[in-house]
Amino acid sequence: MSEIINEYLDDATTGKRPARAYPFSEAVALDLDPLYQKLRAEEPVLRVSCPYGEDAWLVTTHADMKTILGDPRFSRALAAEHDESRLTPLPINTSILGMDSPDHPRLRRLLSKVFTMRRVELLRPRIEQEAHRLIDELVAAGAPGDLMEGFAVPFAGTVVCDLLGVPFEDREQFRGWLDAFSATTVMSEQEIEDDTQRLYDYIGKLMVRRREEPQDDLISAMVKASDEEDKLSEKELVELASVLLIAGHETVSSQLIDSLHVLFTHRDQLEQLKRDPELLPGAVEELMRYVPLISHVTFARYATVDVELSGTLVRAGESVLPAIPSANRDESVFENAEQFDLKRTPNPHLGFGYGIHRCLGAPLARLELQVALETLFTRLPELHCAVAVEELEWKDGMQVRSLLELPVNW
Repeated sequence: MSEIINEYLDDATTGKRPARAYPFSEAVALDLDPLYQKLRAEEPVLRVSCPYGEDAWLVTTHADMKTILGDPRFSRALAAEHDESRLTPLPINTSILGMDSPDHPRLRRLLSKVFTMRRVELLRPRIEQEAHRLIDELVAAGAPGDLMEGFAVPFAGTVVCDLLGVPFEDREQFRGWLDAFSATTVMSEQEIEDDTQRLYDYIGKLMVRRREEPQDDLISAMVKASDEEDKLSEKELVELASVLLIAGHETVSSQLIDSLHVLFTHRDQLEQLKRDPELLPGAVEELMRYVPLISHVTFARYATVDVELSGTLVRAGESVLPAIPSANRDESVFENAEQFDLKRTPNPHLGFGYGIHRCLGAPLARLELQVALETLFTRLPELHCAVAVEELEWKDGMQVRSLLELPVNW
């Protein structure tokens, strides 16, 4: 019997299995704690205690992940009735990501009218234009440059601001507020509450203006659809628009900068990609699998009935925590799972989630990543990191992994 199993044998006095403190270790760069690999093999469902909230079951395998994310026996909405297990001081208001049926389809239906493959493809010229503009500015400023603040952040920010109808010139005002939704130790409870409310107030005022003077943007479309069809409350509209802004701004820019880091540290595969641009779509999928964008776990789900996961009984009312980065390294699904392979096929990664909460913006995120990488390495074929990998600094105290800066030469 493994040392892990021995450590968590049922306590003879209480009859309950003690919970292990989670997370197991601090996230380091894009490394994944090797304990996940051991757990997948020996104890794929583990009782854990997070810094905040009640104890939960940590789920680490690909198969169990698909069950808890896609099976209606697991509820996201029930988290509102519990002290949800979490890494953040306060529960995060996740809007559509915190709903089950029938509320979830009501909000998703509104967004699905916008995030179609056809409509996303119509955005390609504008996205390509922005990539070229930012590279022009980078080159004009001279090497070395910073791909984080000089490219990734304004690139993702411009795209989502254009889509939503949020004035990009307000970015310096609202950007700091976005951190409130993924801060673990970098912000106090009061700071999180204050910045969350500031963002909601800002989006609320913007919606009032769009209702009075509609424009060709998503916020105007959301307000119109809500008023005429789906009847969302103002609170639902504000929270939904805020989640979209956070995902499109912070999540996409972090995934892009982390992807560049991976490519710079796998130069042989980067050279293959530059020689054969047709590999790019598959490379983006592999980057979505390989990059552990979420440092540890995503939002808890609650069992509505007793469910068995990998031989462990999760009772009704208990919560499970999905460790998606672990599932994306599951050796039973991905051959040589710890290796980055831009030619990997098939690639059923869970980087965009799974089930009813699968990312609606996935087509847009894929397009942004493809355009950004192709344009950068076409325009700047000798682009490379300007410092040793060990010198790069990473953001601390956040759920999303991201570099503070990525200095480059070309």
